[in-house]
Amino acid sequence: MKVAVLAGGPSLEREVSLRSGHRAQTALTSRGHDATLLDPAHTPLAEAIADGGYDACYIALHGKDGEDGTVQRLLELLGVPYTGTGPLACQLAYDKALAKDALHAAGVATPPWVTLQAAALRDLGAGAALERVALRVDPPWVVKPARAGSAMGIKFVDRGPDLPAAVMGALSFSDAVIVEQKIEGTEVTAGVLGAPPEVLPLVEIIPRSGVYDYAARYTAGATDYFAPARLSDDVTARVRDEALRAFTMLGLRDVARADLIVDPDGRPWLLEVNVSPGMTETSLLPMAARAAGSSLEDLCERVLELAVRRAAPVA
Repeated sequence: MKVAVLAGGPSLEREVSLRSGHRAQTALTSRGHDATLLDPAHTPLAEAIADGGYDACYIALHGKDGEDGTVQRLLELLGVPYTGTGPLACQLAYDKALAKDALHAAGVATPPWVTLQAAALRDLGAGAALERVALRVDPPWVVKPARAGSAMGIKFVDRGPDLPAAVMGALSFSDAVIVEQKIEGTEVTAGVLGAPPEVLPLVEIIPRSGVYDYAARYTAGATDYFAPARLSDDVTARVRDEALRAFTMLGLRDVARADLIVDPDGRPWLLEVNVSPGMTETSLLPMAARAAGSSLEDLCERVLELAVRRAAPVA
């Protein structure tokens, strides 16, 4: 097939996206597809796709425009099959505040949190209410942008006086901020693939710095990984169930990655769900697929196949 691999773009996750896109392009080319990488930062995307005669688009865009439903709505308008989740569910999953509201309402365990919006701080005097955060959510806290990925803008805060600076820092990445209770425990990720969806082997994450930040994610050797994760069978089953429930409840399809913390009591807490998982050398979804016996080429081919099969007319 003739496939456009969409990667790069203007988001803050551009460089990671390009790494994902080039690997996906190479994987698909090795399987005989005519795969071309299109970077929206340098190519008028709508025109290139409309005139390119592509059979499908493989979305390797990360962050804004790639994961928030924007490119998905464009591709639906153009009538070109694309990989991954549809526009509305992308919008829901990408916004951590909305996703946590939906997860909590569905009974999925997610750490206690409050949401602070820039407009409320700017126009409604919400800064004076920051001291009330501790009444709603016990410290220590994780402060993170509501709409950003790759651990950008995340700060760990132990004391109330340090909270305003962390919130202002996170607001430079997004117009809303999550202040979430920090859950101590084992960090794991669950890749979900297929239709019907299945959970791949869990990946356990141990950053050598103690924090799984941007550098720990994308620097070779900065983090130790175990796939499958070193969890008991019953805890593994709980994590898989929570990941699958989140995937289904948010309306995701084909492929996603759920990030969780397992506390010392063996209870999984869902942090967030990613609709466009990375495909870099240190990305977690390819590790999970490899633990299941699938190569990167197998994984990319499967994701593409799901998109094309979904778009095929019913006989």
